[in-house]
Amino acid sequence: MSSNTLTAAEASGPHKPAAGFEGDQRDNTVGGAVRGYLNKLRAGDLGALPAVLGIVVLGILFTALRPDTFLTPLNLANLLVQSTPIIVLAMGLVFVLLLGEIDLSAGVVSGVCSAVLAQLLVQAGVAWPIAVLGAIGAGAVIGVFTGSLVGIVGIPSFVVTLALFLGFQGVTLRLIGQGGTVPVREPVIRALANENLPVTLGWILAVLVVVAYAAFELWRWRSQRARGLAHQPLLLVVLRIAVIAVVVFGVTAILSVDRALAAAIDLAGIPYAVPLVVVLLLVLTFVLSRTSFGRHVYAVGGNAEAARRAGINVTRIRVLAFVISSSLAAISGILATSRLSSVTPDAGAGNTLLYAVGAAVIGGTSLFGGRGRARDAVLGGLVIAIIANGLGLLGVAAYLNFIITGGVLLLAASVDALARRRAATARR
Repeated sequence: MSSNTLTAAEASGPHKPAAGFEGDQRDNTVGGAVRGYLNKLRAGDLGALPAVLGIVVLGILFTALRPDTFLTPLNLANLLVQSTPIIVLAMGLVFVLLLGEIDLSAGVVSGVCSAVLAQLLVQAGVAWPIAVLGAIGAGAVIGVFTGSLVGIVGIPSFVVTLALFLGFQGVTLRLIGQGGTVPVREPVIRALANENLPVTLGWILAVLVVVAYAAFELWRWRSQRARGLAHQPLLLVVLRIAVIAVVVFGVTAILSVDRALAAAIDLAGIPYAVPLVVVLLLVLTFVLSRTSFGRHVYAVGGNAEAARRAGINVTRIRVLAFVISSSLAAISGILATSRLSSVTPDAGAGNTLLYAVGAAVIGGTSLFGGRGRARDAVLGGLVIAIIANGLGLLGVAAYLNFIITGGVLLLAASVDALARRRAATARR
């Protein structure tokens, strides 16, 4: 049993500290933490650094090129709302990518679930909570079907999801009708992407988020210290809390400004879609970092055979990962429906999936499995949204948008491959 347990630990290879890093982990000074982080970078564990640098560089670039439009409250609010469907879809893909699998059908699954939502609201006339549950339930059922073909039957995920990518487009076309568009006028659904929280409520939520984050970080630091475990210096913990507070309060302040172009209209507050993404981020982060299921996902992604020998039900983990991916695809489809106030036969098709996979990879999730976090989808989704938004403000031709976004994705995949090779070398 002990040998199996050791093998399971080795399954999470991408998370194992590189040679020479263990001593830095036990050095609980600021200097030790800095040296430990530099060792991680040298070992190929870049984490979210490329995505954060991308956001900063792109933000500075587009601000310099369009200082009168890019950083305006109206444009920033639009950028956040536009990014939410891709971010949520990418969050689901993170679970699949962590296993070293791929879900090429996630985009069109969001379209199918959007069509289910529209049919339940418009044709069946049911209340919006039932319609939303129906759409998410449809996504979960699709996830069970996909995961079963991959985990139980043993068909490669690329083949299964490519077939479903084609097939589900036909399902959406059947539900909506060729050339048709189903308008969605349900006020609650439309409010997700088109209306805002009251300014006071937005500030209250911002304060609660910062206080909760600070309490959790300080509690974790105190707990690690009391148990004699490796922990970061208190100064770095406080600095991290301060950075999060500045970002949260800064975004809240910007979005609390009246951004309406007409004086007769009051347009201020955080869009409802933003708190929804924050809640999903917190829940999924907890699932991956604080539950046995999350640890098993990393173990299977690191070494499926070792995880199986350690007693982990690999098939169950794979099925559940696809269920989570498809369920979040349904939520992504609901957000897209809210933004457009309608559902069309091509919902979720086109570049939706490519942008979502790009968001996860750009954010730091490995295509090879075993490394990634839910936050990667948020950071990568913002990078893609900033590129599309900034190029749109510059009036760049559409073909350049595709070329530049594809180049950024290729760069992120190259960084991932090189980092993985460097990490493998460092462990030898």
